[in-house]
Amino acid sequence: MISGSGQTYGQHLPDQVERISALSDAQLEVLADVSDLHKERAALEREYATKLQILAKKASEKKAKKMPALVVGSEPTKAWDESTLMQSTLDRAYTQLIAAITDSSRDHIILADSLATQVIEPLKATGRKYDEAKKKQMQYYQKLLVERDRVYADRMKSKQKYDEECAEVETYRQKQERSADDRHAERAARQYEQQQEDMLNSKNAYLISITIANKIKDKFYSEDLPALEDQFQDFHSRLLSCVIEILKNAQSIQLKHLDTLRSHLTETEAALCAVSPQADQDLFINYNIAPFMPPSDWVFEPSAVHYDHGDMIVGPASKVYLQNRLSRCRAKLEELGPVLSSKRNETEQLGKLVVAHSANDALGTAGEVLDSYLDAQHELTFYGISRVVLSTELDTISLALNGDEGAQSPHSFKSSSSPIPTTCAYCKSSIWGLSKQGKTCKACGISVHSKCELKLPADCTGTRHGGGGHGLSDSVSSISSVSRASSVISREHTAADSSALATLTPSSFARASPMVQEKEPSARVLFNFAPTSPFELAVSAESMVHVLEEDDGSGWVKVADDSGAKGLVPASYVELLEAASALGSSTSSSESQQSAGEYVKGVYAYEARGPDELDVEEGMIIRLTEGQTGGRNYADGWWEGVCTLRARLMSSGADSALILGSGVGANGKRGIFPSNYVKQLYYLPERWCVLIIRCR
Repeated sequence: MISGSGQTYGQHLPDQVERISALSDAQLEVLADVSDLHKERAALEREYATKLQILAKKASEKKAKKMPALVVGSEPTKAWDESTLMQSTLDRAYTQLIAAITDSSRDHIILADSLATQVIEPLKATGRKYDEAKKKQMQYYQKLLVERDRVYADRMKSKQKYDEECAEVETYRQKQERSADDRHAERAARQYEQQQEDMLNSKNAYLISITIANKIKDKFYSEDLPALEDQFQDFHSRLLSCVIEILKNAQSIQLKHLDTLRSHLTETEAALCAVSPQADQDLFINYNIAPFMPPSDWVFEPSAVHYDHGDMIVGPASKVYLQNRLSRCRAKLEELGPVLSSKRNETEQLGKLVVAHSANDALGTAGEVLDSYLDAQHELTFYGISRVVLSTELDTISLALNGDEGAQSPHSFKSSSSPIPTTCAYCKSSIWGLSKQGKTCKACGISVHSKCELKLPADCTGTRHGGGGHGLSDSVSSISSVSRASSVISREHTAADSSALATLTPSSFARASPMVQEKEPSARVLFNFAPTSPFELAVSAESMVHVLEEDDGSGWVKVADDSGAKGLVPASYVELLEAASALGSSTSSSESQQSAGEYVKGVYAYEARGPDELDVEEGMIIRLTEGQTGGRNYADGWWEGVCTLRARLMSSGADSALILGSGVGANGKRGIFPSNYVKQLYYLPERWCVLIIRCR
């Protein structure tokens, strides 16, 4: 416990733990030297007084080397000389001790034995004890640094995340501008808005991390470090006091056994009694004061690609995120309160025990309870750090929300795995995997991604819904649609209706057929397909299958083979027989359908890289397919069409003609192709002369 008077390390030596630790090392080294000194003296006592002069000389040399580091430190901030060392009470005592040894000239075995048992061994034990204590203090200091750096790193990660989200916003903004005039404009705008929300949430998280880092920084330099340095000061005081007590005992032994040396020993004892840890510490402080400025506070830094202000965002989506984070923070703070109070009381009681043991040796040594006191104080410090983090986050969010804390029915989420596809109740994409990638409410059963947990409004009903609720659908059709909802060619435009976002289930991804079919349609398999998951079905080219569920926009259909096995196959790997027969029913019907469709013309050659793609040749005419998932609606940057003709467009004055020929290798193939390799021909006018040659 630090004395109430005099200077303190924590107040006058800010952020100099390493230097103070070096002082501890110097103290322990001097302690070891003193122990060696008495050990050698005990041996020399048996070899007569002539050896004592040699010992005194060696001790004096060691003192000359190590005493400067003990008195003014290893790297003092101002000049010093021998007179400075003489101001140290410990230096004067050590000097007198060596002088007493120099004056000792008679050997005595009893004295040597007494020194070995009552001085040397206690000094070694004290050195080991305080060396371990010093190591624990430095470990605690390293933990403080790690905790501080972790908070600093969280701020940098939040900054990096915010920059990445800003870059994504810019990317989606450019994509929205490019798709402003086509059918993907709505989806691009929706993606841009969603990315903006994510960017704003990242910004809020970044601002929160800045505030937390500033608070932790202030606490680190104003509370934690001063407390640690004061503990070191108390450590130094106790070490010196303990060493002095041992040395005083050694002098008493010598006084009893060497009456002739009483005068010299009395002087040495007086010098040792004059040792003042506080005076020596004041001297050390005066020669180690250095300018110190605490680091400045962090402020919001706009992204290089997205200019923004430093205010919290409280838009509808961001407000939900902040409200959920506020609820979670308040709950953690309520849990921490009793723990922190209990630990504070425990620390106070242990502190009183340390004082009592220090004042009354009959109760035991103070070291027995000092370790427990320091451990409790360290734990209290870390609890205090957690309280600062939570309180700062709570105040920051409360100030931003201005009293609007939203619904008070938060979900009770727990980590969960998804062995079967499950739809996130917030973003409507699939949760898929066995590594606990999602969260499930223990009360109402709703499932979300871990990243969407804080984005969902706190409107838990407390009961599990059935049918159209948040639970998984029993229909296997939901599995087929959700399992491929995150495929490379994504078609999530069917979820555009914002009013349906709160009630979609996995089965919502499968579009209902407008007409009830009494008989399942048949299809011909075009290519071999090997399954990569238990939900897929292996099929062979030219085999026949029954279509159980048509393509719902995910690019997959559910089929059954002749053996009754069911599963998913790529939609582009099968061809409905009804569609094929319709193409070959009559030439006039085929001509009317083709002329009524939308056509594009190949402007660049493109070689298909997969069985579901279509070769494009310069001048080739491709008829775009129809439907919500065909033609231009297939995917971003990819269109779907049927190649039946190869042509060149001739123009002469007001009349134009489309000269058609056989497409080499086309065979009426249906597939996808890059949209930037073709240009639109619009619809074919009836006045054009069209010669159709079927490519069979």
